[in-house]
Amino acid sequence: MSEFSEFEQQGSVPERNTGSIISHAFEMYKGVFLYAIIAMIVYLLLGFVIQTITGFNSASMMEEMRESGNYDFNYWNAPGFPLYLTLSGLLGLLLAPLYVGLIYMINKYNTKNPIEFSDLFIGYRQNFVNILIYALLSGIISTVALSLCVIPIVFVYPFLMLGYPILLFENASATDAIGKSFSIVKENYGTFLGITILGFLISMAGVVLCFIGVILTAPFIMAVMYSAYCAYLGKPRQIMLNK
Repeated sequence: MSEFSEFEQQGSVPERNTGSIISHAFEMYKGVFLYAIIAMIVYLLLGFVIQTITGFNSASMMEEMRESGNYDFNYWNAPGFPLYLTLSGLLGLLLAPLYVGLIYMINKYNTKNPIEFSDLFIGYRQNFVNILIYALLSGIISTVALSLCVIPIVFVYPFLMLGYPILLFENASATDAIGKSFSIVKENYGTFLGITILGFLISMAGVVLCFIGVILTAPFIMAVMYSAYCAYLGKPRQIMLNK
């Protein structure tokens, strides 16, 4: 469990525009860079374990498709794919609190509070059930948007950008986090669309440069979420954990 206490904090808040929020996110990300890498390594290692268990090899399948030139591939017929998809979805849910922990670390860095490695796991102690429910609901929303063709996800995801920070800093329920995020974004949609597109382009830059580079850049979107929260809802109140 945790307690919340509000007091004057150090730390910066970006202006409510795309450039300022992305710039602020860069500054914040530099402070938790190594922890972000740890979170990504955990994700990739567990993903590798799942591929080993299911027998599904996404890398070899993509290579085979590239060499044959057949991109009308039926994934469901690939050995182990249905089980892989199920376990990967479960992994995504169980690791959602880890991403929340990264946002918590970013806030501590911004407010000049000492960061501890255990901070990465605050999402497993603080509002855990609602984080899982939110991850499930946002995953369903994203999947539906993707199924309509890839482009709709670009216009839908901005409405989810404030969800994780609201869950963490306001101890909200999953539905309240979605509702509040939607309410704020719809009034400032242009800015949130811009930070979502830029945030994900930067996060995926590692794939373009070198696949292993995704470890370095993918968590950047969490910093964007935090900076957007600061811009529109102010510096988060400090979370004081009972140990």
